[in-house]
Amino acid sequence: MEDAQPRPLELLCERAFTSLGSARGDGELGAARIAEVVAIVARQAYVARELGAQRLRIVATSAVREASDAGAMAAAIASACDVELEILSCEDEARLAFAGAIGMMSSPPPDGPVGVVDVGGGSTELVVGSAAGGVTWSVSLRLGSRAVTECLSDPPSPDELARQRDLLGRAFAAVEVPRTAAAYAVGGSAGSLQRLLGGVLDHGSLSRALNTLVTLPADEIALVLGLHAERARLLPAALLLLDAASRAMNAPLQLAGGGLREGIVLEQLAQEPKPARPTSQDGGLARRAL
Repeated sequence: MEDAQPRPLELLCERAFTSLGSARGDGELGAARIAEVVAIVARQAYVARELGAQRLRIVATSAVREASDAGAMAAAIASACDVELEILSCEDEARLAFAGAIGMMSSPPPDGPVGVVDVGGGSTELVVGSAAGGVTWSVSLRLGSRAVTECLSDPPSPDELARQRDLLGRAFAAVEVPRTAAAYAVGGSAGSLQRLLGGVLDHGSLSRALNTLVTLPADEIALVLGLHAERARLLPAALLLLDAASRAMNAPLQLAGGGLREGIVLEQLAQEPKPARPTSQDGGLARRAL
């Protein structure tokens, strides 16, 4: 029997919020945004190498994928970091988010089809698959927390929330999601909600959390929850998106232990050559020391 793929151990996690998702009206990131992101990525690449990383993988999602000057971003990253920028397709995002959710579970995933919801800043991926067979169905909606946030005040008004809830409800209702045995939420916003909601996101808990979040401006909510101010600013929109996605999945969303980032790492580890097993002198397979 093959050895199970080990779960990676996180040595360091650094997050940085940029204006990358706020492209200009012509769909261009512009030189200033590109320079901002390249400086952050170059520093993170330096830190990773200082910690002993031998192979780096730098990826971009919808904000860069949909930008008219994505090539300029890729060229700048390659020059600063000596690593080619990998711009993920919608299908890549779905596959990796699903792999991260399944691969980082602390217990075996349920039998049957499993759903995964990944709410990002620029898009939301709905994915269905199984642990054994991988992704069998996915869709990417150009509805992300940043775009919805731009339609909300700080804090959002009841009328704004009602309007966005209706718009998102209609958009997600148009998607026919295959039946699943269970559904999971991944992504930074979903993970930030754990201290508010616990491990399960359903309509009732999401509504209660939203009512709590909109009582104060985002910078005050950030202090209360110990979050970055930009993350707190995006949370009301993320809650609306998660609620709409849960309804589309026809199931409450459980918080998964991993997502897109972890899926990237797991995929990279799976591609690494496996060391040959030692053999005993008589040619038999030597036992591994535990």
